[in-house]
Amino acid sequence: MKMTGSTLALRVLAAALAAIMTVVSLSSCSDGKKKVKETETVPVTETETETETDTETETETEPVTETEPVTEPPETEPPETEPAWTEPVWTEPAWTEPPQTEPVWTEPPAPPQTEPPAPPATEPPAPPAPEEKGEVIGHSSKGFPIEVRGGITYVGGLMVANKTYSLPSTYDPGGMTPETYSAFVRMQSAAAAEGLSLYSVSDYRSYALQSWLYQTYVDRDGKELADTFSARPGHSEHQTGLAIDINSTYKSFADTPEGQWLAAHCWEYGFIIRYPAGKESVTGFMYEPWHVRYVGTWLSIPLRDSGQCLEEYLGITSVYDY
Repeated sequence: MKMTGSTLALRVLAAALAAIMTVVSLSSCSDGKKKVKETETVPVTETETETETDTETETETEPVTETEPVTEPPETEPPETEPAWTEPVWTEPAWTEPPQTEPVWTEPPAPPQTEPPAPPATEPPAPPAPEEKGEVIGHSSKGFPIEVRGGITYVGGLMVANKTYSLPSTYDPGGMTPETYSAFVRMQSAAAAEGLSLYSVSDYRSYALQSWLYQTYVDRDGKELADTFSARPGHSEHQTGLAIDINSTYKSFADTPEGQWLAAHCWEYGFIIRYPAGKESVTGFMYEPWHVRYVGTWLSIPLRDSGQCLEEYLGITSVYDY
């Protein structure tokens, strides 16, 4: 292709105008936030050499292509917006049935091999032989011999101290008799094994102590009333060393666990409730659930079985004659 001079001039002019427009566009961005990417338009000159036979050489330059300037968008900071609060959705957890496992059965340990306690004797042993022979002064209404040994009365071999039969002022065992104390300790241990506590609040009293105590009650309550709950000196079982007041001296003791246990089990150890309820006119004293007397199992067993008090069983009285 053959390019004329006018054509070449037009193309050069167009390239110049494009350059001017680019400069103007860059200067118009006054806020500094717009950038103009300048794209240089490089005219491509095509030299075409034509060799003609007639020695004419012609150089042809290709037209300059105009490129629209690329303008980047201005940088803007995104607006700060607080995220919207969304209430959490509560989901009920799915219930899973626990696995059912059969319990493993284990054999309980064998109880310790212990000898069972011997049952109480059903037949009373024979009464102890008297240490010395006394004078038989008669027989009771039940046929028991009444004898006196050293000023002490025995009925059927048993020492008796009540309103009818007295003790000499000189009789003084000095405390509980050995057999009484031994039996009481065994009874205490048996009660303790069941969580109960038995203890003596009064046991042996001398003739002189009983004399003072009785007179104190007479001065306070009068003789008639005092005779219903306190023995005159020489007539008290406490002087024998065979009697014990346990835990209390109030009738309410009968309703306590210890009082109930004592009434139910004292006979097993040779004791009796000496002044039972309902027998006041026979014993001569009011009901005393705390007062026990040691008689030995040879007598406590038949007494328990008979339901009688000591005076009834022996066939004797208990009445002052002065």
